[in-house]
Amino acid sequence: MPDKHAKIYVAGHRGLVGSAILRRLEKGGYDNIIVRGSRELDLIDQAATEAFFAAEKPEQVYLCAAKVGGIMANSRYPADFIYRNLMIGTNVIHAAWKHGVKKLLNMGSSCIYPRLAPQPMREDALLTSALEPTNEGYALAKIAAIKQCRCYNQQYGTNFISVMPTNQYGIGDNFNMETAHLLPMTLRRFHLARLLHENSFDAIRADLRRCPLGWGLDENVDFSSDASLEQALNAVGAYRDHVVMWGDGSARRELMCSDDLADACVYLMENKSAADIGEFVNITDGTDILLSDLFELVRDIVGFAGHIEYDAAKPNGTPRKLMDATKIRGLGWMPKVGLGEGVRDCYRQYDSRTTP
Repeated sequence: MPDKHAKIYVAGHRGLVGSAILRRLEKGGYDNIIVRGSRELDLIDQAATEAFFAAEKPEQVYLCAAKVGGIMANSRYPADFIYRNLMIGTNVIHAAWKHGVKKLLNMGSSCIYPRLAPQPMREDALLTSALEPTNEGYALAKIAAIKQCRCYNQQYGTNFISVMPTNQYGIGDNFNMETAHLLPMTLRRFHLARLLHENSFDAIRADLRRCPLGWGLDENVDFSSDASLEQALNAVGAYRDHVVMWGDGSARRELMCSDDLADACVYLMENKSAADIGEFVNITDGTDILLSDLFELVRDIVGFAGHIEYDAAKPNGTPRKLMDATKIRGLGWMPKVGLGEGVRDCYRQYDSRTTP
């Protein structure tokens, strides 16, 4: 039986995945959870990380802290993504070993797989060919953390496990258009286009005040001018009668609700060891969707009446990212939240926090 009084450190508890794990642990009756915000503890700082582990001595760690973002941010800031994620992974994993952490879960990403990996992507496809260039820095940092966990298990007998989730969305998602992942970026673009189509400028003002657009656009918006607001929305692809999406819609993606991922992580920490899992395991449903179909689904859920245009001059990213679910199913876990249900819940949560 799991020890519900074990001291558990959730690194990155304010992020999409970390907050979902925190909710799942609390729901499961765990009563000795510790967290630190980035202002309290900078995990890029090795000395600060070591001091934290020495003082707190957590028994379990969920390593969810990371610099994350979508294709736009990864393309624009590759040095930031590789440096920050390498440092966070290295510092936390090493400190966990040094200070006697009994079990650690390292959160990876489907970006670790080669750009043209056979579909669906099995765990043994890692490092078999070239990575996707638009997120190579982030992917390399995540691969390094997987290998570090395996090496520490091999040399020191630690019980550090790594999981590779598919694309996530859910409560607490990031809707900044510059740094958001696929689904929240798409939801917000259609949402803003709908508000523009309806001439709901008060709602647009409320949206922009509560959630920045990014790309430096917010600094130049004149909130007293409807024309200025419309110009800012056009700059991120939201128009009165259409939205503009990157690529041509031909890529395929799998999406999973963060509550499902959190459930899988806690299940593995409670029931499985590094020996059971091996180097890492995919957290996936094993099904995907054509991006053009996803955009249609989002348009219908948001209620936007316009059409979709594609900017084929922009990259599609990896053509397909479908992960194989055989291993995680063999370990006894299955997801519960369907895509349509999850997207509706995510949009309701976003709409409720931005409606004036």
